[in-house]
Amino acid sequence: MSDMTMAEVDGAVRVGKTAVPRSRLAVALIELALAVGSFGIGTGEFAIMGLLPNLAQEFGVTTPEAGYAISAYALGVVVGAPIIAVLAAKLARQTLLLILMAVFAVGNVVSAIAPSFESFVLVRFLTGLPHGAYFGVAALVAASLVPPNKRTQAVARVMLGLTVATLIGTPVATWFGQAMSWRIAFAAVGVMGALTVALIWLFLPKDRVQEGATPLRELGAFKRKQVWFTLGIGAVGFGGLFSVFSYIASTATQVAHIPESIVPVMMALFGSGMIVGNLVGAWFADKALIATIAGTLVGSIVVMSVLSLTAENPYMLSACVFLVGCSVAIGPALQTRLMDVAADAQTLAAALNHSAFNIANALGAWLGGLAIASGYGFASTGWVGALLAVGGLVVLGLSVASDQRRLRLAVSNG
Repeated sequence: MSDMTMAEVDGAVRVGKTAVPRSRLAVALIELALAVGSFGIGTGEFAIMGLLPNLAQEFGVTTPEAGYAISAYALGVVVGAPIIAVLAAKLARQTLLLILMAVFAVGNVVSAIAPSFESFVLVRFLTGLPHGAYFGVAALVAASLVPPNKRTQAVARVMLGLTVATLIGTPVATWFGQAMSWRIAFAAVGVMGALTVALIWLFLPKDRVQEGATPLRELGAFKRKQVWFTLGIGAVGFGGLFSVFSYIASTATQVAHIPESIVPVMMALFGSGMIVGNLVGAWFADKALIATIAGTLVGSIVVMSVLSLTAENPYMLSACVFLVGCSVAIGPALQTRLMDVAADAQTLAAALNHSAFNIANALGAWLGGLAIASGYGFASTGWVGALLAVGGLVVLGLSVASDQRRLRLAVSNG
């Protein structure tokens, strides 16, 4: 078999530059192992949002103060992704994934036994550190298992665990946490992390360190304009989803006058939309990557505008919530775009994608809250989301224009 820089055989995985054929079952088991990890991370990240009152009561703090634990985790993601990706440049990907999930597992177990609020917040920060690096490396591994024209779909199957977590893992963990103890919820997430370690150890073969990999080479990602453009698209354009999602319960009950007992149904609609968007968007992205990113942003502008205009209607709000969830389609597409523009700094660029999404989370929730506090009402979060999607579209336009200028210069220079 000839050497190749990308996997060109269905069911192949690269070792160095050589593609080693693997059965469909072997590929599926590797993807399953990685998806279990993303399910655990998603459950741990979002379940806390429904458990804040329980945390506040036990630690003797206000609910807004308990929210510092969410911010601490998000900060851990943003900080940890680039630092780990650079420092771990000389580690084999299997080894790195095992370490990252072990840290995540231990972090959640320690969260479950934290004796004080201050220690809990610190542990949540530390637990967030491996988040972005795990998703970045897992995406690179998944993409290496399939032909280039199926990379985004492979990435989406790994990220499917994250979207399923919003539909199943988070509600179940929240229910157990409220019915028994929030500590049990975090302990369960720790068990998921330990299970992922076992699955990766069993199904993902040990690989070699990437040839020529060094921290300095990874840092080269910061010198590439297209990496920054792609991260900007995610950090700005994806913020609209979080602007709406962060306040969806209040929008449903106070604007559409939906009974509080129906709010879980709205959350399920949102989670279902994320699953559909993740899988369908990845299929389109493998056919036309830039068009899929642009189409998702344009669709977000339309849907979020309609949401603001029709939020008083429960049926229209439900439809819009599902479609807003579908906008997660941009996630795998941007991950693949980073693979294309990062050259030999793949690990850092891939990890930074999730730092960008956590910036989007903070930006969307903050701007949405600002609009509400300014008296525009909960339905205004849709307008905020639409404006953020417009911002993402502008960044995409600058990225494409920069690419075209580079190509024209290359042609003119022979």
